[in-house]
Amino acid sequence: MAALERIGHHVRTLTFKMEHTSETFLPPLLDPVTGEERVYLYEPRISNPSPVSRQKRPKYGSWEMSDMLIKQYNPLFHAATNIPAFIRAFKAVRNIEHLRISCPGQEPAQRYRRSSVDYALISLRIAVERAPLTNLTTLSLLPIHPAGVFYLRAMPGFGSLPSSAKRWGQIKKLAIHMDAWNFEPTNGATDHLRFLHSFLSGFSANLERLSFRWKGFKGPCPFTLDSEPILQIDKGKRLKRTRFRRLKQMELKNSYLDASQVDSFIRRQRRTLREFDFSETTLRSGTWDDALAYLSRMSGSDDWKKNQVIEEPITPISDAGPIGEELYFGSPQHMKEFLRNSICVK
Repeated sequence: MAALERIGHHVRTLTFKMEHTSETFLPPLLDPVTGEERVYLYEPRISNPSPVSRQKRPKYGSWEMSDMLIKQYNPLFHAATNIPAFIRAFKAVRNIEHLRISCPGQEPAQRYRRSSVDYALISLRIAVERAPLTNLTTLSLLPIHPAGVFYLRAMPGFGSLPSSAKRWGQIKKLAIHMDAWNFEPTNGATDHLRFLHSFLSGFSANLERLSFRWKGFKGPCPFTLDSEPILQIDKGKRLKRTRFRRLKQMELKNSYLDASQVDSFIRRQRRTLREFDFSETTLRSGTWDDALAYLSRMSGSDDWKKNQVIEEPITPISDAGPIGEELYFGSPQHMKEFLRNSICVK
């Protein structure tokens, strides 16, 4: 950490990579006496207790719970919840402009279980909000598991500050590659889609460039979830329409939607949107002529279609190289050592 604090101010791109493995999986917490499963309610500890303090406070709420967690969960979990170490690390790289987060490898069966990766994302989010990262403008989640955006979104609780939303409001470029899942309503698909909608809405004020891809099979358009049929079943939980007030470029890949949703999105963003890309996107209903009819009406003819292929495409955010120096925890072992070196369990 001392070395990072000496050279961290040179870093412009930071990559945080933590894979889902057998070591990050968290089994049910069992009472050592009765053998029954215990529920653990996580309360983030932002600062370590003072060494001169006479009265020590247990890290995990109670001494009993702390004892169970220390004995039953591996060191990676305790390192992932060491929020002071994360804050110190991000303060050392205070000049970063691009933050890349990569959490690949989640098994579908674990989608509704919290893992050490999720606790690390909570710690990372709190650190980003508390460190003076005034130059941060680009965020890439390549890839991220469906629940990951729930732990990264700015919301009351989980150690948030009143100014938390302001930090994420700095983001002007956002790229997301998200693992797809079964989107049938009976499979709980709506919960994760609502998390995604809430996460994207948090960037609506200043976002200028937005790129999204479903990994695996196709999924619904994340920019028009307010009109997605599977989210219309529960009328009491209708989503609010999101308009990105400064969005200039949009990229959507490996998705499906209706022609009416494309038309609605273009109308909604007509004052700012300059480029859009619907690569590998399928229409469930209607035709592309129907979807893009508004552009023809605005231009007065269909001549704009002749220039729909751009000869000099803009490099996708996900493929863009670092602007300056890059710090990369490239392998699971590197990330594991970084986390374990920061462990402080008392």
